[in-house]
Amino acid sequence: QVQLVESGGGLVQAGGSLRLSCAASGRTFSNYAMGWFRQAPGKEREFVAAIGWNGVTTYSADSVKGRFTISRDKAKNTVYLQMNSLKPEDTAVYYCAARPSVVVTTSPHTYSFWGQGTQVTVSS
Repeated sequence: QVQLVESGGGLVQAGGSLRLSCAASGRTFSNYAMGWFRQAPGKEREFVAAIGWNGVTTYSADSVKGRFTISRDKAKNTVYLQMNSLKPEDTAVYYCAARPSVVVTTSPHTYSFWGQGTQVTVSS
């Protein structure tokens, strides 16, 4: 059974940093694209960042470019999202997702497996 478990969320002041982790288990994810998405209350789930199987190809939403960095440790089956210079508008539940493909995409509909989410709250 595929399992994705996020951790690292919490409450932080504007300008602060958080590092989210997503531990994957149940199969080998080395050939999977991995992504981070977020959903704020009353809004649709939106793309944040994604990374290819090789850890080289990455994409980030314009709203987080220069502030958020996605990375992966294939040996640990773990994906990270380093979030710096956080803003109140970054407040949301953050979800990790896995796509059984070497192709990186930004649409949540193309990801097959999802974690339960971790809350990130940025106070002003």
